[in-house]
Amino acid sequence: MLRGNLDDLAAFAEVASERSFTRAAAKLGISSSALSQTMKNLEERLGLRLLNRTTRSVTTTESGEKLLSTFLPMLRTMQSQFEALRGENDAPEGTIRLTTTESAVESILWPRIRQVLTDFPKINIEIDVDARLVNLVADGYDAGVRLAGSIDKDMISFPISDEMPVCIIGSPEYFSQYGYPNSVSELSHHRCINLRLPTSGGIYAWELRENNCDMKIKVSGQCVFNTIQNVKQACLDGLGLAYIPKLHVQHQLDTGELEQIMSEFTPPFPAFHIYYPSRRQQSMAFGILLQALKKE
Repeated sequence: MLRGNLDDLAAFAEVASERSFTRAAAKLGISSSALSQTMKNLEERLGLRLLNRTTRSVTTTESGEKLLSTFLPMLRTMQSQFEALRGENDAPEGTIRLTTTESAVESILWPRIRQVLTDFPKINIEIDVDARLVNLVADGYDAGVRLAGSIDKDMISFPISDEMPVCIIGSPEYFSQYGYPNSVSELSHHRCINLRLPTSGGIYAWELRENNCDMKIKVSGQCVFNTIQNVKQACLDGLGLAYIPKLHVQHQLDTGELEQIMSEFTPPFPAFHIYYPSRRQQSMAFGILLQALKKE
């Protein structure tokens, strides 16, 4: 009975995470109908309605959320401990879930994670790109990667990169038509491409430095996007100036498709850090990932 309940609760956690019987069933390796029946049986045994079902989506009820907040951390701990025990005798294996940002994946994570996946075929890594800060334990993540300064103090963390250069850029076509700004105040006379923050929904203020004074500047223009890649493309198309991590546009700067300006006004972003709960039981697979990500 206990084993059956644990399996069913783990299946419930997967449905809650995916918000879809089809996707959850695919991950679990069973049919959607079998998974749906498992959830019905679990609800009957517990005497609780755990899921709201519609033709298009599945969401957790209030009771389901309470169960998840209690059970999911214990489930992740048990899975980590089982993986650690297996790792004592077997090759490293297990699934590691990471939450991170678009810039971190491109600049830091993928080149190093790719090697881990090649060297250790039994290690699986799931990367969730989301600029919002999430609760690692409650949302079922093993670790996160964010810029220093945005990480809770009760987390274990260490740097995995140097500071990240940022730049103000524009296309040659834009500059031939509108000219070059030479000071922070002149940006108000230029078309700028804005980024909407997924965390707050607000418009990102450009972080600049003039005369040793740090400032956040609101700029204006015709375009607002919520991804860096869209901002980059609009800039390439000559629609305005952009403020963007340099790693995303280094190739275009090298080829002359984009030009960097006002470099003396753009201080770098802090380094990326990996962070995880201090009470986390480390599996061998997780330890291998941490070692691979350590700053060289």
